[in-house]
Amino acid sequence: MPSPSSTVAAILLSGGASQRMGTDKTQLVVDGSTLAARTGALLARVATIAIEVGPGASGLRSLLETPRGEGPLVAVAAGCRALDGLGHAGATLVVACDLPFLSEELLRLIINWDSKGSVVPVVEGRPQPLCAKWSAHDLHRAQELVDHGIRSLRHVAQAPDAQYLHESEWGRVVTARQFSDVDDAEDLRRLGLARDVQD
Repeated sequence: MPSPSSTVAAILLSGGASQRMGTDKTQLVVDGSTLAARTGALLARVATIAIEVGPGASGLRSLLETPRGEGPLVAVAAGCRALDGLGHAGATLVVACDLPFLSEELLRLIINWDSKGSVVPVVEGRPQPLCAKWSAHDLHRAQELVDHGIRSLRHVAQAPDAQYLHESEWGRVVTARQFSDVDDAEDLRRLGLARDVQD
């Protein structure tokens, strides 16, 4: 099995309110593991430095963003500061916690894609910044944007040096199902997942 990357870190975002789901998405069980634990284990296998921004549900080293509840860009900025404190100044895999079919193969494809800019998969015409490798520049730019009241993730996908991975690239190793996220009970039914919440 390939070793974890020592040059690309990973941030797991698990602090969403899960309002549409009506219960904590991090605790949904898929194949015997909670979404948080499953995704945390994946990130630990592909990156030597992997942290969680959220309540500490993944088994990774965790921290809470401030202010809380203001969206993923704020969480990414908090993760960036934490990585700075750990001595990491390079590119970083940023992954949301609600991707139940995510695989190590996809994460390694993204991590190993040679690009000076961010590497952003595109699925059915939509960039996926929460399953992407953010360049060091874009990661640190997140803090600047947050400080100016901006909360949109578009700056990553719209960065002039961003590399887009289309189905012709990622489709060699995975299907579009790997990018399916779960926001509500209908998503669980559509994806064939039991709504089994671990206490």
